[in-house]
Amino acid sequence: MAGEPVSRARAALLMLHGRGARAENMLSLVNELDQPGFAYLAPQAAGDTWYPDRFLAPLEQNEPWLSSALAFLRAVLEEVTGAGLPYEQVILLGFSQGACLALEFAARNARRYGGVVGWSGALIGPEDTPREYKGSLVGTPVFLGCSAADFHVPKERVHDTKQVLTRLGGAVTERLYPNMGHTVNQDELDFVRGMMRGLTHKQFHRGA
Repeated sequence: MAGEPVSRARAALLMLHGRGARAENMLSLVNELDQPGFAYLAPQAAGDTWYPDRFLAPLEQNEPWLSSALAFLRAVLEEVTGAGLPYEQVILLGFSQGACLALEFAARNARRYGGVVGWSGALIGPEDTPREYKGSLVGTPVFLGCSAADFHVPKERVHDTKQVLTRLGGAVTERLYPNMGHTVNQDELDFVRGMMRGLTHKQFHRGA
């Protein structure tokens, strides 16, 4: 954790690391994003990976790890909202494998969030996976940023993710960057910073 304690924060950024990385890698972005009033939370995956196979693999090949990771993320969110921050003041953000997890969680648990950010990621499962998700994102801002030629994430899957999350009621911005590797660029950071500023300038009622 970094920034404000959740009990005093005006908003929270929940940051999910990529495969083989550490929570500390995500917290290193705090100085770059640098938004006052935010609690920054970076959960750590067991063994540094949220699930063992590629996100394109059949869902059953990533079980039971995928369900465990989704349950862990739900528990962290419940801890944040239990401390008085509403879901509308929480941004889910992930990079690579963490992006896939954040996007899949938001689709399976659709509601109004402060924002959903997928850097170099897409919804989990092969191309023919049924996407009959329930609920609505109720206009949640969603940002999808990826290289136009990412070795790990086909751009077609980013397009598909945009379509699914738009259908679920998300306000989705998709940006594909030419000549970029599997990384995060300044434009992506700037977009998230703007998303965060929108939350700290918003009036909200802190729960009990």
